[in-house]
Amino acid sequence: MTEESVIRGVIDAVIFRNDDNGYAVLKLIDETGEEIIAVGCVPFAGVGEYIEAEGEWSTHASYGEQFKISSFNRTLPNSSDMILEYLSSGTIRGVGRKTAEKIVNVFGDDSLYIIERHPKRLCEVAGITAKKAEQIGKQFELQNAMMLLMEFVHENGLEPETAVALFHHYGRSAREVVRRNPYILSDAQIGVPFYKADALAIDMGFDGCARERLEAAVIYELRFNSESGHSFIPRDKLCSATSQLLSVELCEIEETVAHLIKSGDIVSEDICGVNACYLASLYDSETYVAKKLAVLSLQNEKRDFNCDELIEKAQLDGNIRFEPLQRRAIEMAVNNSVLLLTGGPGTGKTTVIKGMLYAFDKMGLKVMLAAPTGRAAKRMTEFCGLEAKTIHRMLEICYNEKGTEATFARDEQNPLDAEVLIIDEMSMVDVSLMASVLKALPKRCKLIMVGDADQLPSVGPGNVFKDLLNSQCFPTVSLDRIFRQAAESDIIVGAHAVNRGEMPDLKKKDNDLFFLSRLSDDEIINTVLELCKTRLPKNMNIPSSQIQVLSVSRKNVTGTVELNRRLQHEINPPEDGKDEKRIGDRLFRLGDRVMQIKNNYTINWYSMYGGEVGYGIFNGDIGEIISIDNIDETLTVNFDSRLVHYPFSNLSELELAYAMTVHKSQGSEFRAVILVAGNSAPSLLHRSVLYTAMTRARELLIIVGDFGIIKYMVNNNKQRNRYSALKARINELLK
Repeated sequence: MTEESVIRGVIDAVIFRNDDNGYAVLKLIDETGEEIIAVGCVPFAGVGEYIEAEGEWSTHASYGEQFKISSFNRTLPNSSDMILEYLSSGTIRGVGRKTAEKIVNVFGDDSLYIIERHPKRLCEVAGITAKKAEQIGKQFELQNAMMLLMEFVHENGLEPETAVALFHHYGRSAREVVRRNPYILSDAQIGVPFYKADALAIDMGFDGCARERLEAAVIYELRFNSESGHSFIPRDKLCSATSQLLSVELCEIEETVAHLIKSGDIVSEDICGVNACYLASLYDSETYVAKKLAVLSLQNEKRDFNCDELIEKAQLDGNIRFEPLQRRAIEMAVNNSVLLLTGGPGTGKTTVIKGMLYAFDKMGLKVMLAAPTGRAAKRMTEFCGLEAKTIHRMLEICYNEKGTEATFARDEQNPLDAEVLIIDEMSMVDVSLMASVLKALPKRCKLIMVGDADQLPSVGPGNVFKDLLNSQCFPTVSLDRIFRQAAESDIIVGAHAVNRGEMPDLKKKDNDLFFLSRLSDDEIINTVLELCKTRLPKNMNIPSSQIQVLSVSRKNVTGTVELNRRLQHEINPPEDGKDEKRIGDRLFRLGDRVMQIKNNYTINWYSMYGGEVGYGIFNGDIGEIISIDNIDETLTVNFDSRLVHYPFSNLSELELAYAMTVHKSQGSEFRAVILVAGNSAPSLLHRSVLYTAMTRARELLIIVGDFGIIKYMVNNNKQRNRYSALKARINELLK
């Protein structure tokens, strides 16, 4: 372990400073007059400050020797000359060189004291109005508060972004708020894991049965389970799980839950035969979806159009022939406000959507297309010839007035400009996102929801598409015929066989589905590496960049973590001059394929072609690392022509994506897929997982592993039930 050193000096220049995360590159002049380049979290660093810092020396390949700061103390300058340099360095917004000179000429060594304690006196300086004096004083006060908060967060081992989130929500009182109740750190909007907040609170002297601890743990349990797909948790299970988490008596938790229900933080309701406990936001989403869809379904208007005539024209113009079920789907779309269209791969869902678009165009109706992911929206655009947007982009994601929470510009007061909305890949839409879609839906707008009910459910809470289908309250068309061209694909035929609980034919060697029997973990991994690096690129002209490896799990020898490590080394090995950055146990290298693993509504992206700017990168988005800057401490990823600059402190949001779990692959389609069939937890070896994996491949699917594992997955159709009451609510309203 490298021994910590101490340096002392005055900041002579701020080479780089990021006020969002506190990172800075500084040139110091130490007590002997020597120059030192120091890097680290030094929020709002300014020229003239005196720094005493602990850290370690390192040698950067491009920039030479530098000192990495781990902790520090700082002192503001107290002489006129240094105060002038400090104010001139842009540390206080609105104060440049000329204004700094005027302030120092009037107040000399007392300039910073005046700005902090008596900002109104700045009006004594020529050119500074009362309003500007107030602004300078507030800016300095806020900056000092943020600086102290950054230091507090850093001292307690938390990420710099935590300070930014705290400051946005609690302003200058954030430190005091955290000291009074460190469990607010685990709130969703701050984002610190509960165990970290709990450890900090215990260090601060909080009792194991403190009210703040018990309430935070109950909310954490509800939020944790929502991330596993549950809209609610039965009250008895919630109390039991929280009691075990904290090693606290059950009666204490029961009292806490009762208090949270009374305060409105939790909503409790008897439904589906249990006493259900919801996070208030999820209760609102679920009840809103049920009520809005019930109202929408009763708004059917008979349109004065001859459906048969429209369909005949669509067939003639498109040189296609609709099957009876496809015709029925188009007719129902014309005559109903809500329609559910479902079917497996190769059953003609896209053909039906094209027929609907033709009919709506002839009817003069304005149509919008949307899908949950960028890749699904791009595929929809290519098939339909009409731009499809991600749901988040369609709803115009934005922020509340404080800039602390993501929301949507499109809502009940500002609805979408559409008369028909068609959403594809509905199995991926969770109950919260569905509520946002319905809030933005104009009155009398048709809603057509398309998806494959047998795919894995959404990552987020609820089971919206399946609940709507199972309610049997809405017009529904289930396509079940595999069309001739699709029937020639062993991938599609095999996927349908799996869905019926039958083994796919894995003996063929001359089509688009291959099985390579490998029994040991080493054999599996070596075969995958060989396929990705040489066999497919050389023999089938499929480059590595168009091959996606899928596994059912992250862990185990054949899980995505180990596969990514090995694939990175083979496909994108280290080279002289190729930048890389290690964060904990993750290594990122220039040229790596990476994936965003959590929704980030605040991060900016820029079109690589110039002009368009936006924000929001979402769970499952895949891109390529195109630059790593170890001086600015940023890593740039290209997500389908959208460039995102990640501070190194945000790299926990990324992971390598040469291999990904089947769950993460939802909504995406790849030219070639290699599915690893290795040992995993039985709960992951499920028929729907195999079916979803097979349907991700467009041209080629290779299954590598144990035939017995595939057989087990085909036979294992035990449903992992989610706690959702959407179906029950819809039935109550419409039946």
